[in-house]
Formats: sequence, structure tokens, C-alpha cells
Amino acid sequence: MLIYMVRHGQTDWNAESRLQGQKDIPLNETGRQQATGNGIALGKILGSNAGGFDFVSSPLGRTRETMERLRRAMGLDPFAYGTDERLKEVSFGDWEGYTLPELKRLVPERIAERRVAKWDFIPPGADAESYEILSWRIGAWLKGVTRPTICVSHGGVIRALFKLLGEMEAEEAAAAAIPQDRLLKIVEGSINWI
Repeated sequence: MLIYMVRHGQTDWNAESRLQGQKDIPLNETGRQQATGNGIALGKILGSNAGGFDFVSSPLGRTRETMERLRRAMGLDPFAYGTDERLKEVSFGDWEGYTLPELKRLVPERIAERRVAKWDFIPPGADAESYEILSWRIGAWLKGVTRPTICVSHGGVIRALFKLLGEMEAEEAAAAAIPQDRLLKIVEGSINWI
């Protein structure tokens, strides 16, 4: 198994530290530059071998734009890739759009609960998920990868991969910083920043 994972570029909500989840927030200019930069880096790493990879993205707009900019920077057709619903970001339910300081003022007891067990915490809302629930769909996706793959997804998805591949314990993975201007390489069950 060989996978290059890329987090989507920055959005205004990322810049404001808002819980974004599955809200379809577009890239900002910094995010567009990050996406192109990651494409240039991947192009240098893969060279002419890029054509042998599957390309797959979360279906959200910020990941699709990242993928299209990445492929364009690699000299590939920007639109020749697939999407997979399982690669969507963790849902923060009713908390999407809020910052943690805002929520701490509104629901301090729930933020305290989250701090104690972030991996298993489920925010309020019918569609909300914990990182544990997210890891079930990411694990299912990972088992289905059969070819070398380049995947554009989200910070929560990458956190789930760190836990699933045994690189981090649950609470460490849930709190891990996931940069938007770096690449991850997964090979034979090992995951590392490059």
C-alpha cells in the first residue's frame, strides 16, 4: 500500500479557528497557494510515475478545489479524479461555525467533557460524530485501497489515520496538529510527514 495524503488548503474558517466539519467552506487565497505548492511537491516526488496513481478526494468543495489545483500543478487533467463520501471531515454537528472560545462561553461543561475525552466526544446535533465514529468510515476506505493513491481530505481524517495505523494513541491523535502545506506518506502501514 502506498498513499500520499494531503489536507485541503486553508479556508477563512481555518484561519479563524472555527469548527468547520462538513460545512462546505471554500479555500481562501492562502489555501489556494498551499494546494498548488503541494501539487508542485508531489510532481517532483512522483515525476512521470504520477499517472499510475489513483486520485481521490472528499466530495466537499475545499478538497475538490485542492485536488484540482494539485493536479494542475502536476501537469495533469485537473478534473480526472474520483470522490468518496467516506473521506468527508468529522461532523461537529450543531457546533460547526463556532470557535472553541465561543463554545466555552456558551456551554462550558460540554467543552470540559470534550477536553477529558476528545477522541470519543460527540458534539450535539443529529449528524454529529466523534473521532472514533469517523475512524470507522476511514478504516473502511483504507481497506478498499488497492492501488497507489493520492488522497485529498481533512484534518480529522488524517488524525483518524494516525490512530488506525498505530502511530498515535487516541487522545494524542485527536489533538494532533495537521498542517495544510505538507504531505503525508503511508507505506506498508506506516505514516510519516515528508
